[in-house]
Amino acid sequence: MEILEVKDLTKMYGSGDTQVTALDHVSFQVKKGEFVAIVGASGSGKSTLMNLIGGIDRPTSGDVIVDGKEIFAMSESALAIFRRRNIGIVYQFYNLIPNLTVDENIMLPCLLDNRKPDEQKLSKIVEMTGLSHRRDHLPGELSGGQQQRVSVGRALINDPAFILADEPTGNLDSKAGREIMELLLSANRKANQTLILITHDENIALQADRIITISDGRMIRDEVMRV
Repeated sequence: MEILEVKDLTKMYGSGDTQVTALDHVSFQVKKGEFVAIVGASGSGKSTLMNLIGGIDRPTSGDVIVDGKEIFAMSESALAIFRRRNIGIVYQFYNLIPNLTVDENIMLPCLLDNRKPDEQKLSKIVEMTGLSHRRDHLPGELSGGQQQRVSVGRALINDPAFILADEPTGNLDSKAGREIMELLLSANRKANQTLILITHDENIALQADRIITISDGRMIRDEVMRV
């Protein structure tokens, strides 16, 4: 079952002589439970692709279908709600709310929906991320690796269609980076959580089921690494 379909996705900026094609007719599918790494040099278009897959930006043309739903057919407000409930995004720089505790940051997608979080599920995620002893701490009281663990927990709280991780280890030392990858891989392989990861790190990409390579806005390779 395809959890994500990217159809002929194109994104252009500017017009006339200054027009730049950031993404050029990219198409692929991701099955439920897959771990797909998207790689490419700086300026290749992979960040643009991430923003479109995540519904953060809208394409010039083409479609993104998440769990059977065309996300760009939605209004901005409907898309914001859909994104919050169905796409778990992990950013390189954590994007935590500084005056919220670990628990509150993890629960944020639920709180924004005015939904009471499942305490049992929250406790399970806190334990899985190794933050049981930090639940009442603010982001400023945490290490970078711990902050990124909070970010992963926040991405998991709504059981999203997939996790979209943008260079999740890029701001961490090697030890903390390995721990974050172990956490994401555990979610993928033990809980069948679909994972799409943007990275320039070849060692991380080689852990994926598939590697999609982007260059000059085009998909130039789609390699199956393991079945």
